[in-house]
Amino acid sequence: MDLELNGKSVIVTAASKGLGKASAMEFAKEGAHVLISSRNEDALKSTVDELKQVTGNFNVDYTVCDMKNEDDIKELVDKAVSWNGTVDVLVNNAGGPPAGSFLDMTDDDWYHAFELNLLSFVRTIRAVVPYMQKQKRGTIVNLASSSIYQSLDNLVLSNTMRPGIVGLSKTLAQELGQDNILINTVGPGTIKTDRILELKQMVADKQNSSIEQVIDADEETIPMKRYGKPEEFAKAIVFLASGANTYITGQTLVVDGGAVRAL
Repeated sequence: MDLELNGKSVIVTAASKGLGKASAMEFAKEGAHVLISSRNEDALKSTVDELKQVTGNFNVDYTVCDMKNEDDIKELVDKAVSWNGTVDVLVNNAGGPPAGSFLDMTDDDWYHAFELNLLSFVRTIRAVVPYMQKQKRGTIVNLASSSIYQSLDNLVLSNTMRPGIVGLSKTLAQELGQDNILINTVGPGTIKTDRILELKQMVADKQNSSIEQVIDADEETIPMKRYGKPEEFAKAIVFLASGANTYITGQTLVVDGGAVRAL
């Protein structure tokens, strides 16, 4: 199937590692012009080199961008437009907020989570939509978490901010559908990334057990009996952002191996 991504202008934020990097890799495989961002320039350089080497696509570049900084976000979009003339695809991603229970969190923690995990999405969308409206097409995929359907223990900040992304996506699908702009939300379940391993190590430390024991017990709760691979998650992102998707918008998809039991 031709996903119609060859030569398309794609931005993937927070993409020097994890799910963002995996998504950027899949877009690069399809021949897209991929611009990635994160706060760590050394990691970005390494990731760009890896994407080029693995995919043979040399239309990959980066911009250092703090997703809490509105000026950085504007510069990111401006670079994509100066490079490709427009933005066809935006994949919104940001690092997860700190773990902890409600009484652990200060006002600063709440403001940080709001800026990083919700307001940053607002700002990037606001920056790219005029270009998509001008060309009467575009796709936006917002990365969230399986907590949009089922709250996760010890992740009160994520459980609060991620559903806001769903509300944003649903609202904008209504407002921008007439411009042929498709907006969807995808939530990862337990995908084997550094972030997940860090969280599982925290659980292991708290339980005075090994991370291997925690992972084994965790996998037993997943119908497929294993953690997901980053590339498995990324393929769902690429499909929703591609020319193969022409009528799915305002929807929420969880990629979790069947772990979430909520309807």
